[in-house]
Amino acid sequence: MSEELVVTVENGVGTLRFNRPDSMNALSPYIFKTAVETLEAWAIDESVKCIVVTGTGRAFCAGGDVKAMNSGQNVGGMTTEQKLTRQRGLHKFSGLLYSIPKVTIAAVNGVAAGAGFAISLACDLRIASDKARFTTAFSKVGFSGDLGITWPLTRILGEGKAKEFLLLSEMISVDEAYRLGLVNKVVPDDEFQGAVDELAARFAEGPQISYRLIKENVSKASTHDYAELLEREVFTQVYCMETDDHKEGARAFVEKRKPVFKGH
Repeated sequence: MSEELVVTVENGVGTLRFNRPDSMNALSPYIFKTAVETLEAWAIDESVKCIVVTGTGRAFCAGGDVKAMNSGQNVGGMTTEQKLTRQRGLHKFSGLLYSIPKVTIAAVNGVAAGAGFAISLACDLRIASDKARFTTAFSKVGFSGDLGITWPLTRILGEGKAKEFLLLSEMISVDEAYRLGLVNKVVPDDEFQGAVDELAARFAEGPQISYRLIKENVSKASTHDYAELLEREVFTQVYCMETDDHKEGARAFVEKRKPVFKGH
C-alpha cells in the first residue's frame, strides 16, 4: 500500500510518483491522503523548492479507480453530505498544486485521463513524453468532471473547445495537446526523464521569491482586472527589488556569470 505513491526529495526537488502501473496509476484513497499531506508539508519546507508529479509505467494517471467505484468500496454507506465532504478533501490535491508557493511541474510520461488530466492541468507547467495522450474521460462514465478540470481547461481552450473536450471525452494526441497549449513542451520518450530533471533543477536553483510572486500574479490575472494587476505589480516588483536574489542576479548579469540564488 505504501508504494502506491512514491515520495522523494532530492536536490531541492520534491517528486510525487504515481505507482500503480497495473491499473494505469488510477487514484486511490491512499494516494490522495498521502499527496495532500505531503504537499501541505512541502508548502512550508524551504528545502523543497520545486515539485514534480509523474507516473510509473505507460500512464501518468488514468484518473479515478472505476473498478473501485463500481464496487462502491470508496463511498459505500455514506450519506450525501459525507460524500460531499469526502470530495472536497480529494480536491485539495489539485488545489495545493495550483496554489502552493513553489513551481509545480506535471511530467506526463503517458496517458493522462479524467482526474489525472485535471491534476496535470493544476500544475504550473506540463512537460510531456511523445507517448503521452490526454482525455477528459468523465462523460463516458456519467460524470461531470472533478479535481478542478473545468477552470484551467476553459481558460486555456475557451468555452467551445472545453465543452467539446468534456462532452465528447475523446482521446487526443500529445501533438494536438501541444498545439492547443495544454502542454508546454514535448520530448522524445528516451530523453524524457533527463529533460524533466533538467527543468526541475533549473527551478530548484532559481529565485524562489520571484517564482512565487510570478505564480501568484498570473493566477490573479484570471480573476482581477488590469488596474488591479498593475497595482499588484507595484508591490511585487518593489518587494523583489529588496531581495538578495535580485541583487545577486543583477551582479551576475553585469559580471557575465551564472547567478547563485539563495531563495531570500
